[in-house]
Amino acid sequence: MGIAVETGKPLRECLGELGAVVAKFDFTFADAKKYLSDQTPDDAPHPAVVRRRARGPAAVIGPFNFPIHLPHGQILPYLAAGNPVIFKPSPMAANVCAKYAAAMQSCLPPGMFGLVQGGAEEAQTLCRDRRIRAVGFTGSVPAGKAIAAATVDDLSKDVALELGGKCAAIVCEDADLQRAAEMSAEAACLTAGQRCNATSRIIVDRKVLTSFLEKFLAAIHQFVPGDPTSEATRLGPLATDAAYKRYLRLIELNEGNWLKRGHAPASVDGKIGYYVEPAVVLFDDCEAASGATLSREEAFAPIVSIIAVDCEQELLHVHNNTAFGLTASVFTRSKQRFDHLAEHLEAGNLYANLPTTFSPSQLPFGGWKNSGNGRPGGRGFIRFATEEQAVQWGKDGFSAE
Repeated sequence: MGIAVETGKPLRECLGELGAVVAKFDFTFADAKKYLSDQTPDDAPHPAVVRRRARGPAAVIGPFNFPIHLPHGQILPYLAAGNPVIFKPSPMAANVCAKYAAAMQSCLPPGMFGLVQGGAEEAQTLCRDRRIRAVGFTGSVPAGKAIAAATVDDLSKDVALELGGKCAAIVCEDADLQRAAEMSAEAACLTAGQRCNATSRIIVDRKVLTSFLEKFLAAIHQFVPGDPTSEATRLGPLATDAAYKRYLRLIELNEGNWLKRGHAPASVDGKIGYYVEPAVVLFDDCEAASGATLSREEAFAPIVSIIAVDCEQELLHVHNNTAFGLTASVFTRSKQRFDHLAEHLEAGNLYANLPTTFSPSQLPFGGWKNSGNGRPGGRGFIRFATEEQAVQWGKDGFSAE
């Protein structure tokens, strides 16, 4: 309930987040056994071992949309690798993260886990501190670039960035259109679109455009603003005034053909908040879409650009012509077509007949280009929580003791 109250995230999503938090323990422990064990090469010229050593204190800077799950996915690997952790949560989830920190501190030795509350200034100060040896950040591109700039002079720091996205669902001519419509609508509206892997673009083969639009608009109309503390709510409010103003600015743009302009009701169920309705805009010309703000800027709100294309070349151009490369979904019945497109789509996480938001903890997670440096989350992150050390010795190099 605390996450819903502080961030406006629907309760049903909050319960799912807590389930993922619990599952992270088993995944992290399994990764520790796999990646932290010493390796003995059998083809080295001398006896040798490759081992992993703790980096030192790590700073984890968390977001508001998954205030526990996402930082937790970095905190656990750092701890399991022997690194003390200082957690700086989003100020929009300060209370629930303080409770999380207290629970972690009660189970760990003194000094292994600390909490720093605050905003951007505190995050910058923490990341610049010479004692911090690793930084894990989840958030916006500008904030990520600021952290990268603040730490660039300290080459001993490892900086893992999970940033934004302009994720697309690709609807091919042979797609199951009902499945594509329902999954894309949900992926656009989960957490009110405030996910880095939210579906904000849908690239559709023109041959099936009319039929897809009918199904998609019917699906997205089911997402209506509601009280986030109610289990029935599927679309909660935006989290901040800045996000609300950005939404209002974007839905007033004179770009494309608005199929559903969007609306910001003054109140919902008698409660005042940053409530918004989904907005849908159609671009019938892929070249016009390529230069449009609506199909390039990360909205972090339930605003979807639908772009019609006539051929595979247009499809790939539209998809890759963005500063981001996080997740993409391809809806097709052809495994051959999916495999072919996968060779050309610029995305760190690619799914067939699944939503762009389907990013399970069992897999690595990270993006290309401005979406980050490709390694911040999911399985295997523990590899970056340590330093690698290669040790070798001559066969007759030690004197007897």
